[in-house]
Amino acid sequence: QVQLVESGGGLVQPGESLRLSCAASGSIFSIRTMGWHRQAPGKQRELVATIAASGDTKYADSVKGRFTISRDNAKKTVYLQMNSLKPEDTAVYYCNVEVVPSPWSLSSNYWGQGTQVTVSS
Repeated sequence: QVQLVESGGGLVQPGESLRLSCAASGSIFSIRTMGWHRQAPGKQRELVATIAASGDTKYADSVKGRFTISRDNAKKTVYLQMNSLKPEDTAVYYCNVEVVPSPWSLSSNYWGQGTQVTVSS
């Protein structure tokens, strides 16, 4: 089994910054793609950013230039640095990690429990 623990959410004013973290633990041989999604009230969950094992990153157009995704493979942790936050960034943010549990296993996707980010004046 794999556990993901998220932290870093909170209430901030427009223009401020937050840093989210998601640490993976458990039966992990290797980690492939790590990413962040978000879901605002009344809306579908959407992709925010992903980072491959190679370090290649992808971002939703709405966050390009403001958010930065990174990973620390030794700590099995993915981060999301969010700058210049806007009210429309308000959502529950979920990390998603693709884990290979053993050398002879296929990969599986795991989700964090979600952390609330609220941007309001």
